[in-house]
Amino acid sequence: MTTQRLAPVILLLGPTATGKTEIAIELHNEHPVDVISVDSAMVYRGLDIGTAKPLPEVLARCPHRLIDICDPTEAYSAGRFLEDATREIERSHAAGRVPLLVGGTMLYHRVIQSGIAELPARDETLRAELDADAAARGWPALHAELALVDPAAAARIEPNDGQRIQRALEVFRLTGRALSEWHGEAGQQAPWRFVKIGLWPDDRAALHERIARRFDEMMSAGFLDEVRQLLAVPGLEPGLPAMRCVGYRQLAAHLRGECALEEALARARAATRQLAKRQMTWMRAEHDLAKVALADRAAVNRSLVTVDF
Repeated sequence: MTTQRLAPVILLLGPTATGKTEIAIELHNEHPVDVISVDSAMVYRGLDIGTAKPLPEVLARCPHRLIDICDPTEAYSAGRFLEDATREIERSHAAGRVPLLVGGTMLYHRVIQSGIAELPARDETLRAELDADAAARGWPALHAELALVDPAAAARIEPNDGQRIQRALEVFRLTGRALSEWHGEAGQQAPWRFVKIGLWPDDRAALHERIARRFDEMMSAGFLDEVRQLLAVPGLEPGLPAMRCVGYRQLAAHLRGECALEEALARARAATRQLAKRQMTWMRAEHDLAKVALADRAAVNRSLVTVDF
């Protein structure tokens, strides 16, 4: 009896500023693949420069699904990504093509492979209590509290990331179980065969130089003006996920008069380096991940030999 082979899904992972988009475009030009974005910031309309979103003329030649699908006043989630990405993967397979999921939001890569546990719903009363506690003591104090009950989540969350600290503490207080424990519980396993490629920077200093150079290019392209325009959007509060994105959060603080521009830039570069570090930590835990040097396109091609294009 012949076992039917599962349809392939390519996952292209890597820390920020490692050239994932460029490789995705090359693969799109060479193979019948559909590019699906795995980026929790690129989903938002108006967050263009600071997310390194492909330019409109690039997207015209190489469409990226799940880019510009919601307003910055909305809150996008891993659960919604799972629904959206599943739909796009099925559409791609139905058309006889291969889905290529590209991006650096590692939680999204995990949920598309393993599903997601049914987390408890928001509790507005508890959230108000946590907000009041943060107003009195500061989010770093609550982050320290989180580190005691869920060190794995605390290691992935920045001390001033109020949104994620609040959710992690909310889940723990509602259930008595750590958020990282919930995330470790797989939902329904995906019905596909994953081919996973990880762009791996062996030289950390060189990666930091790439990060700094790209951030300077973003500033020259008008990143500060982009954040200024976002701050003028009615209902776009500082605590919303769109304004918690790396770079946006720091520049918004400057525009609100909370710090000088140079300090905001230094904080943004440091936060981006920390993001890259967390992304690499996630990648180390990925099973069957083919680690590829940044400039080694031949290794990328070798990793795709099992894909029947």
